[in-house]
Amino acid sequence: MGFTIGGSRGIREIRPGSRRRGRTAECTVVAEYTGLWGWDVVPGARAASGECSCGAADCASPGAHPLGFAPEVPAGATLDEVTKAWAQVPGAAVLLPVGRTFDILDVAAPAGRRALVRLERMGLPLGPVTATPDGRCQFFVAPGAADELPQLLYRMGWDDADLDLQCLGPGSHITAPPSDHAGLGPVDWVRPPSLDRAAAPPQARLLLGTLAYVCHRTFP
Repeated sequence: MGFTIGGSRGIREIRPGSRRRGRTAECTVVAEYTGLWGWDVVPGARAASGECSCGAADCASPGAHPLGFAPEVPAGATLDEVTKAWAQVPGAAVLLPVGRTFDILDVAAPAGRRALVRLERMGLPLGPVTATPDGRCQFFVAPGAADELPQLLYRMGWDDADLDLQCLGPGSHITAPPSDHAGLGPVDWVRPPSLDRAAAPPQARLLLGTLAYVCHRTFP
């Protein structure tokens, strides 16, 4: 089954050579995620002009959800295996399933960037961090954080604070760089993955106090 963004003039006008180069680069990125960082990858929908490539007129998350018909590419897949799999879904966004190798602490971008500076100065272990085009920063932390978050906030005294902070766990997916998220633009790395932290991100409790404090002090 093929994949296109219906009615997208920009997609139709891409030259075949450009399309091939784009697919090659895309497959290289996916193979890096599966082979180097040890992450599963899920082909995702894209959005254009407010319409989702999944074809559903009432799609609740245009350009920000997995393609139901497309199987995920497992961790460890080689470039050849990725290229073969991605040929079935050309143009798909690159999504990462949450709750396996990592959970995600999600905060507003201004707070996230300020907290990251503090955390780096403190010398705390840090995993990858992304910035999304809808103004969020996403910190990779050890799996299990989503279940632990309420108790952790309670122990730190932040349980009754109005914080723009959430934790994504099993069942969630995030858009991975450099894919477009919800038709708004690409996701970027604020802190790229590294060999020592991609498969072993830090425990959420090491970051949470600083993130909660900065979220509390940062106003739009």
